Amino acid sequence: MKVISAVYKILLWNTNQNIKRSAGSIGERFINNSRQSCVTNKTFIGNDVSFNGMRVIGGGDVWIGDCFHCAEGCYIISDNHDYDFGCTIPYDGHRSIPKKVVIENNVWLGIGVIILPGSHIEEGCIVQAGSVVMGRIPAGAVVGGHPAKLIKYRDMAHYEECKKNGKLLRIRI
Repeated sequence: MKVISAVYKILLWNTNQNIKRSAGSIGERFINNSRQSCVTNKTFIGNDVSFNGMRVIGGGDVWIGDCFHCAEGCYIISDNHDYDFGCTIPYDGHRSIPKKVVIENNVWLGIGVIILPGSHIEEGCIVQAGSVVMGRIPAGAVVGGHPAKLIKYRDMAHYEECKKNGKLLRIRI
């Protein structure tokens, strides 16, 4: 059992090195806990970010703010196939349309969340497990479903008080 654990740690270390080499930038105290995680060279990651199986794919810019946390099996997709003006149908297999994805500070994604091209998740949002995000999610929203719809808002007075007092979930490395 110890051999398997040691091998897994080596493989995870390799994954983390690939992420650090691939990303456009990574802030302080980044942690990745899954060999499934990957990013593109157009991925810009803030401070105190935790991946647990985040896969960033596509040709568009992806901006992830500070204190971002995600569960297993999450995807950020930053481009679409060109199905309107491509050279082949059902879509152009050689050309894609990049679309920027922005995730602001203090966002938490549940298991299996998919974020589609062009999405913008504002500060303090929570996205429930299995949701598909498309478009803009307003600050402090708790959303879920496919497509993700507003369920409720966080108590923003409490949120702002925690933020003011520095009570943020920091990564311990």
